[in-house]
Amino acid sequence: MDEPILTIEEREAINSGRWFASLSPSLRHDILRCAFVRRYRDGDLIAARGEPPETWIACAKGAVRVSSTSVSGKQITLTYVEPGIWFGDVSIFDGDRRTHDAYAHGETTILCVAKADFKKILAIHTELYEAMLRLHARRIRQLFGLVEDLNTLPLKARLAKQLVHLVRSYGVPNLENGAEMRISLQLAQEELAQLLGASRQRVNQELKAMERDGVLRIEPGGLVIRDREALSRITIVEE
Repeated sequence: MDEPILTIEEREAINSGRWFASLSPSLRHDILRCAFVRRYRDGDLIAARGEPPETWIACAKGAVRVSSTSVSGKQITLTYVEPGIWFGDVSIFDGDRRTHDAYAHGETTILCVAKADFKKILAIHTELYEAMLRLHARRIRQLFGLVEDLNTLPLKARLAKQLVHLVRSYGVPNLENGAEMRISLQLAQEELAQLLGASRQRVNQELKAMERDGVLRIEPGGLVIRDREALSRITIVEE
């Protein structure tokens, strides 16, 4: 479903993204001038694996669930793209087809720049080449960090790091207790487990242990972080 403009909150999410905010005002202006808005309902397909890349995309509201399909046909969630993050440029650069499926997770708004416009902006603003290199370098660092964590950290620490990230990106003060933070991104424990490369049963055990220790509270609508400092301490594994 297309809408002509971003809401104030959606535009703020785009403008406050760390990478986008680092660009020059003229480059940001030309990107936004060429961009168009699309809105999706929960579960709608945004882009399919194997499709030719037609757009460069930024999440402005909600989340984009990036997934792949196993040999058995099961969908596996790889990551969630949060508001302010741009993606879809790799396929435009290498000319190959998209490597993963992208679905709306919750009510989601994306900002799109057509492939032809993206290339025109590159031709006009050579600054964008260096900016894209920085963006790709950050992704590589994050990927190496995830691989390192997977091989060196216990599940409890990896889960705590993921929850710290979710609080930073999707945390909102709990209405009943302002000292608590509710994670507004609705994730089933199976989806959380897929992000960590673990089973739902093991993730449930760790969540229950954190709940007993007063770090968080498990509710039908999601997770409420009760003690952010305690959660951060769990991420530190002493030698």
